[in-house]
Amino acid sequence: MTVVALLSVAPVREGSMAGEVAKAVAALDEFDVTYETNPMGTVIETDTAAELFAAARAAHEAVDGDRVSTVLKVDDKRTATTTAGEKVDAVERELGHAARSDRE
Repeated sequence: MTVVALLSVAPVREGSMAGEVAKAVAALDEFDVTYETNPMGTVIETDTAAELFAAARAAHEAVDGDRVSTVLKVDDKRTATTTAGEKVDAVERELGHAARSDRE
């Protein structure tokens, strides 16, 4: 089984959120997950939904603020193991090139 998710956690406020987002990302290090942060969130991979939800909760709780917004999109593929990288590779095979505008 592979669970892949997109997690976005941020305080609701004006100004830079980088410090608080960094706290959310750092909280993931306490869990058996792999992750990659991008401008819109963090892609997380793990073997179980339980581990994913525990990591997402820790990330949410790590952010300080009167109001915190968390979005979690989960792909719980229960019959096969497919990594996030393999998903991107499949799209790139269909495209015939890298899945970005500045492809090299």
